[in-house]
Amino acid sequence: MDSAAGSAKEGRDPKTQAILPIFGKILNTEKARLDKIVASVKMFTIIAALGCGIGDDFDIKKLRFHKIIIMADQDQDGRHITILHLTFLYRYFRELIEAGYVYIANSPFYRLTKGKGKKIERKYALDEKVLAKMNTDGWTITRIKGLGELNPDELWETTMNPETRTLTKVTIEDAEAAEEMLSLCMGDSVEPRKQFIFEQLAG
Repeated sequence: MDSAAGSAKEGRDPKTQAILPIFGKILNTEKARLDKIVASVKMFTIIAALGCGIGDDFDIKKLRFHKIIIMADQDQDGRHITILHLTFLYRYFRELIEAGYVYIANSPFYRLTKGKGKKIERKYALDEKVLAKMNTDGWTITRIKGLGELNPDELWETTMNPETRTLTKVTIEDAEAAEEMLSLCMGDSVEPRKQFIFEQLAG
């Protein structure tokens, strides 16, 4: 998350939540060696924030947080960022996933508003399926392009408040699927990638 970092920091509960803004995409750890990973400023920042070391120095008992939540936009770039993070965690922090510490935040796709000024009402839909089940008569529907479009109160209400947010717990199967997809799309094997693209275009 980048443009949403300010809103997240302002909207969080500082007693229980810490925000680590990562601007742009991190290193593709599918291809990188450990020494290159540690040398990357972004990757080193994540490793330091977790506090449990990496490689031979890894010790899960030193982990600073028992709920690691990946927050990214719901568009293609945001999903790519999520896959990069999941691949990194799967490759080098698999025990954190196995222990149930890794989650993905589900932010809303749509904002529905009604009224004006201080009397304005808001509600949100995570996706089109949820939106289709809602009563939208009299409501103005807008597509939320990214987390940066949510102000601190909205980000807290929809994505960060433990009482109202929706999280997806990452399992080893999820991480394996993400790693396989990243390997397919960004690995060295060209033919499998071309076949996958043609299959997607064919429908």
